Amino acid sequence: MSETNSDRPVRGILTILGAVFCFTMSDAMAKWLGQAMPVTQINWVRYLVFVPFALVLVQRTAGGRIRVRNPAQQVVRGLLLAFSALLFVAAIQLMPLAEATSVGFISPLLITALSVVVLGEVVRARRWIAIAVGLLGVLVIVRPGTEAFRPAALLVLGSSSSWAVAVVLTRRMSGHDPTATTLLWSAVVGLAAMTLALPFGWVWPRAVDWGLGVALGLVASGGQYLMVQAYRFAPASLLAPFSYSSLLWSATLGWLLFGALPDVWTLAGAVVIVAAGLVAARPERAAADS
Repeated sequence: MSETNSDRPVRGILTILGAVFCFTMSDAMAKWLGQAMPVTQINWVRYLVFVPFALVLVQRTAGGRIRVRNPAQQVVRGLLLAFSALLFVAAIQLMPLAEATSVGFISPLLITALSVVVLGEVVRARRWIAIAVGLLGVLVIVRPGTEAFRPAALLVLGSSSSWAVAVVLTRRMSGHDPTATTLLWSAVVGLAAMTLALPFGWVWPRAVDWGLGVALGLVASGGQYLMVQAYRFAPASLLAPFSYSSLLWSATLGWLLFGALPDVWTLAGAVVIVAAGLVAARPERAAADS
């Protein structure tokens, strides 16, 4: 049965929902594993699984191509992603999963702002206002200067910033290398970085912890694959709203696994950030036509 153009957006939406669920599930696994092993070790196990997964993906979709046009940029991108993952996993050991996820929603807005500086993109007033509103939403969640302030939120902001720089760098390299090849470089660079960090913290895991770590790597790798597929089926502007479904998953998993529910400030701030993100993601032409 041939695939029509009309059902590709639906496939894109379903695929992005699956990817977001995988990423949130892997975060919950990482938080659980944090009770048994150091953060660097958790990320090492994840990358250990991700490398063979990426190798298979390269063979299937990129004809086995591993050479890239600019190795230095690929290494920098891989280090940024590894640092982002390290900071986020560290953060969720110290704060509720839903709260960390909500603060992390600032990433798309940071990407928009960085695109002006790095890529020379034109950002109109509507998007600058959305960025400012999104930052206000972060302040609502974090509440600096109050007793409710969690310093771990700064780790999430650092993670989001590293992720945003990596995404902008990816845009700069777009069209030069196959997506699967870029994923492989990210996996190898991340594994190398985490391996170098292992001597600073190692706990020999129990069999159940090894199993959960491997499962985390498989789920996170599956999320990477689904994310790539989703953007093949539908444009980013269509898929952006569905990426925010991670708040629902993180709140549910946080309650089921850790007995933590987001408070009213987290929900309010998340709503503000999501609304700002949707405004920023809306195509300029669509805005002008409305």
